Amino acid sequence: VQLQASGGGLVQAGGSLRLSCAASGRSFSRSAMGWFRQAPGKDREFVAGISASGGSTLYADSVKGRFSISRDNAKITVDLQMSSLEREDTAAYYCAARNVPHVTWRDRDVGQWETWGQGTLVTVSS
Repeated sequence: VQLQASGGGLVQAGGSLRLSCAASGRSFSRSAMGWFRQAPGKDREFVAGISASGGSTLYADSVKGRFSISRDNAKITVDLQMSSLEREDTAAYYCAARNVPHVTWRDRDVGQWETWGQGTLVTVSS
């Protein structure tokens, strides 16, 4: 799987933004997908994950209720809808793929993910 993230930009606090990750490769429909983010000077952290079927999702506590991850296996895309954005959400956002269909809380570990896209920058202004 190869990944290409897009949709980042500048948004005011309280606003919304939708990130999209386009994938290529025949294994997409068998791969769990995730979104991570990395703020300046901080480690990369888990944001959300979704199973290969789309039937199971996980969210970091910091974004639960505000962000929503979804995937379209026909279009080979995975999206992250972000609402009620806060300045603390400012970061480079990365999509990632695993060569397994499920996603569990252990997958919050960056090391569990095999394939990464380039980052797309999200800046939230006050």
